[in-house]
Amino acid sequence: MYLTKEVKQNIFAKHGKGDNDTGTAEGQIALFTFRINHLTEHLKKNRKDFNTERSLVKMVGKRRSLLDYLKKKDINRYRAIIKELGIRK
Repeated sequence: MYLTKEVKQNIFAKHGKGDNDTGTAEGQIALFTFRINHLTEHLKKNRKDFNTERSLVKMVGKRRSLLDYLKKKDINRYRAIIKELGIRK
């Protein structure tokens, strides 16, 4: 399994306020980015896996809406998370 409890805690500790703070937008965006990168690598090997492709598109949409929320709420936090994760828009 690629997403273990320890990996999640590390993501939230690095991008959130703490390892147990799973609700911040930055932590959620970082988790979505990790999962999107994993699914992207899977789809490079299995290009006919349409169910995973659909899941990937939905996940990108969820991350996009979180980024839009963060941009509207606090532009400095938005710019910081974009730069830190290397997400381009």
